[in-house]
Amino acid sequence: MARLICSALASLDGYIADEHGRFDWAVPDEEVLAFINELERPVGTHLYGRRLYELMTGWETDPALAEHSPAMGEFARLWRAADKIVYSGTLDTVVTTRTRIERTFDVEAVRRLKNSAERDLAVGGPELAAHAFEAGLVDECGLFFAPVLVGGGKSFFPRGVSAELELLDQRRFGNGMVHVRYRLR
Repeated sequence: MARLICSALASLDGYIADEHGRFDWAVPDEEVLAFINELERPVGTHLYGRRLYELMTGWETDPALAEHSPAMGEFARLWRAADKIVYSGTLDTVVTTRTRIERTFDVEAVRRLKNSAERDLAVGGPELAAHAFEAGLVDECGLFFAPVLVGGGKSFFPRGVSAELELLDQRRFGNGMVHVRYRLR
């Protein structure tokens, strides 16, 4: 059975975007991105909400992104090689390969996918991740905390979800970011 992993870059106070929707304070440097690439290698399928999918499409549609650095090139290759499922009631078409649209987040269909998958699944986008957390589908969560407090905005964790966590890994980076990875009990 594959793991369902939820991860993000966040402020130290737990926001993935500030009150103005900005997240430029969490852009990973080359060291952090190389580590993200190692975490992405076991992922075979990404589950996305529409907004995050649209943000991520550049990794396939904008070749200049991959040319910025070796780590960015590797991330683009990993992203293009993975399957992507976009959950959206409004998106009509996708612009990337290995991508399909699902109109609703069907908990049992995701559970079946998780049970049959040979590679891990990653869920992204706070609203979609909330459904996965609420359904008890998330096995692990990982956060890259940026050394900044933003005081409000879009929270990584959904309201009303509580869980006990077991620390699996932690790592400090030269830019002040810290990565923590937890298993949900």
